[in-house]
Amino acid sequence: MSSRITKLILGLALAAAPFLAVAPAPAQTAAASGMKIAVIDTERILLTSNTGKKALADLKKLQEAKEAEARTKQQEIKDLQAKIADGRLSLAQDKLSEMEKQLEAKLVNLRRFQEDANAELGKVRDQVLAGIDQKVMPVINQVGKELGYTLIFRKFESGLIYADEAIDITASIITRLDGAAPAQGK
Repeated sequence: MSSRITKLILGLALAAAPFLAVAPAPAQTAAASGMKIAVIDTERILLTSNTGKKALADLKKLQEAKEAEARTKQQEIKDLQAKIADGRLSLAQDKLSEMEKQLEAKLVNLRRFQEDANAELGKVRDQVLAGIDQKVMPVINQVGKELGYTLIFRKFESGLIYADEAIDITASIITRLDGAAPAQGK
């Protein structure tokens, strides 16, 4: 009976052999099918392209303006707090109460300003990034078509774990983007 089981297992194994063939690795499959794959580093495009540098500079200006305005408001609060502390012994109670109300209003105003500024900065950042994406995507599509790429992935945003640097076309995209965009100040 043992030889019958052995023959049965051997027969099943031979019959299943075409189905058990080892599948080629994805890279081999891509190469065999003529697929050409590339990746781009969107952060590098943002940080090193003229378009990205200008956008980041504009965002930085807005952020610095909001921070300066916040510092002014904070200084007004500190000045009023010092005035209240200094006047505790010399000012009338109604004057102190009025100043404390002003202080509370300035604190609320500062909190609201900070929330509004953060929301505005987030909105502007999203708009700027979307604008850059609108400028970069046609360049990526053009390079992809011209160089015969089947797939181009965003290097880090796509869930990619590893990519050989040989397939990174970020420098080409930046060169084309900078060449397509009018000269912009850094």
